[in-house]
Amino acid sequence: MKKSLIVILAFSASVICAQEKTNKKGSEYKFTTIKSLDATEVQNQNTTGTCWSFSSLSFLESEMIRLGKGKDYNLSEMFIARKAYTMKADNYIRMHGHTNFGEGGGFADAIAVMKKYGLVPEEVYTGKKEASSPHNHKMLETTLKNILHPTASDEIQKIDFSFLHNSVDAVCDEYLGKTPEKFQYKGKEYTPKSYAEATGLNPNDYVFITSFSHHPFYSKFVLEVPDNWNWESMHNLPLNEFQEVIANSISNGFTVAWAADVSEKGFMFKDGLAIVPEEGANLSEASTKPVNQLKITQELRQKAFDNFETQDDHGMHIVGTAKDQNSTPYYIVKNSWGKENNQCDGFFYASESYVLFKTTSIMVHKKALPAPIAKKLGITL
Repeated sequence: MKKSLIVILAFSASVICAQEKTNKKGSEYKFTTIKSLDATEVQNQNTTGTCWSFSSLSFLESEMIRLGKGKDYNLSEMFIARKAYTMKADNYIRMHGHTNFGEGGGFADAIAVMKKYGLVPEEVYTGKKEASSPHNHKMLETTLKNILHPTASDEIQKIDFSFLHNSVDAVCDEYLGKTPEKFQYKGKEYTPKSYAEATGLNPNDYVFITSFSHHPFYSKFVLEVPDNWNWESMHNLPLNEFQEVIANSISNGFTVAWAADVSEKGFMFKDGLAIVPEEGANLSEASTKPVNQLKITQELRQKAFDNFETQDDHGMHIVGTAKDQNSTPYYIVKNSWGKENNQCDGFFYASESYVLFKTTSIMVHKKALPAPIAKKLGITL
């Protein structure tokens, strides 16, 4: 997942929190919120491909709220991205360059970094040289690739991993700044690992789930998308039970980290919508007037993945449910493209059809699983 947003649009309306909810000014959509869960402030990944880090940490911040830690926490996305670069570089060299290296990643990367290195607050590590500057990793990624590509050659027989790690760390430190070994926060001294422990989050509580028929259901498999560079295995569910997991999570107070394809014409973030209209619908009109949604089947979903129409584009955060005036179900989604880029303060409404069709994977707390499904997956609640 590495989708970034570059264009900045200026809208002043704040309609997702208005009394009569809609997606944008002049729209006929009328949304009724069914469930709204606590989430922290919308952030902006700017021109980086680090949506996976932003969505993962947004999810973990909501978990901290759910655990009673309060709403004023802001975890550092760039600490996660910075540490992941080191892990990716090591993997890239060990695979002789025959694997993915870049800004993209997945939810499992954030959990892996949390386990290995810990967490830090945003105010301790911004990943910026100047606080007012937008995030931009283009030169960082280019420089790292220039170091790694020659070293990854099959012709090189001996690799000095210590030198390689030092080189990668030096480049990351130059562009993002050094990560702290110790820091003061709210009157206490922490290391990244002790701070992660203080959040109350247990990285072993989170599970990754998908739904594809080219592998057996109720098994685990390595999801075949380029940004799954660390070959994380996902639990595989039939679509109806996958749908049940998402619905059960939200209704029981657990938010959902959501990885999906956002290249569809029906993904209209500027309009505050992600929809899959039935064939023949006028998409332009559908941005302001509710239309019937396409019925999604396992076969339709699989075909789109097999044809590369569905790819692992973007990581987001599902924080609630709603319905329109026709009782069509939607999920309320928090994005990481800033507040100013649509009229919903950076959130949008994704139809359930869109979520079922275009999801590549989700991350949830294991206790969000319905007990019968957890049993089928061999997960102890």
